[in-house]
Amino acid sequence: MSHEQTTSLDALLSRMKSAAAPFRDTLREVYESSRHPNDGHVADYIPELARADPEWFGVSVVTVDGQTFDVGESDQAFTIQSVSKPFLFGLALEHHGREHVLSKIGVQPIGEAFNSITLDEATNRPFNPMINAGAIAAADLVPGDDFPDRVRRMRSMFGRYCGKEVYIDNSVFASERATGHRNRAIAHLMMNFGMVDGPLEETLELYFQQCSVIVTARDLAVMAATLANRGINPLTGEQAIAPEFVKDLLSVMHTCGMYDYAGEWAYRLGVPAKSGVSGGILCVVPGQIGIGTFSPKLDAKGNSVRGIRVCQEIANRFGLHIFEAGDRTSSLADELTPPRPV
Repeated sequence: MSHEQTTSLDALLSRMKSAAAPFRDTLREVYESSRHPNDGHVADYIPELARADPEWFGVSVVTVDGQTFDVGESDQAFTIQSVSKPFLFGLALEHHGREHVLSKIGVQPIGEAFNSITLDEATNRPFNPMINAGAIAAADLVPGDDFPDRVRRMRSMFGRYCGKEVYIDNSVFASERATGHRNRAIAHLMMNFGMVDGPLEETLELYFQQCSVIVTARDLAVMAATLANRGINPLTGEQAIAPEFVKDLLSVMHTCGMYDYAGEWAYRLGVPAKSGVSGGILCVVPGQIGIGTFSPKLDAKGNSVRGIRVCQEIANRFGLHIFEAGDRTSSLADELTPPRPV
């Protein structure tokens, strides 16, 4: 390659890098403004989660065309916990269809705690797949020839969303299993009403394992961007879920995904999201981006304090609310659009 060609290529790469700079700078600014005050508490009702460093804080944004923006500890590993719930719901929908799944799991928001031991009195179904009862019922619907095959299908599903092989944190899994008495009570109640059919302990083992899948903030952003991209992983091009079921996941995430804060989240931010007690939040802006955040300190409702701040700032800054007029969303597109080769 000649000197002139090398200089031209360097100039092009420099222009491409600078084009990403507006949003990269914006993300850094949002990250720094969300660091303080560093309030909240690390979850400790699952003993292994209490080991998390309260100072960890990572944010990642992935676009539907595969651009990635990271700041902070975006590569710090943690367990996915309740962020797993919409994806198991999707796996159940793909294998059993809407009618069968909806005969076992409702889609109604609930004004009670995520681990409440209660079912819909009219139907005996768990209210929605984002609470523990609904997630256990969804895990019961994961198909397989035997238990190892069901675990393999679950891990394979997460692998398609993340774009890489995923693993289970055995220490967290053992901790969840040892302290999961309330979840066992929920499962027995559902078995009494025919909402779960499989071997009960096996279904609970699968549920505890799904919550113990290891991810990072970047993984959550890729998963979110996959949903934003009609189920196609923007980094690998693999179809993680059939496009017709994406709206099912986004709908329950929008109305039920943020624990007891779900209604206020929908009001203030207006985008589908799911949180977990390990400190992760996954946020989907359909057709545009996926956001993944990780910070272990939680508010009283079980959501990451810093994660909410980040998502709220991005949503407000770019007018991402689903019911907003939309005249500010073009600024997000402008900040993310790569330059045209010249």
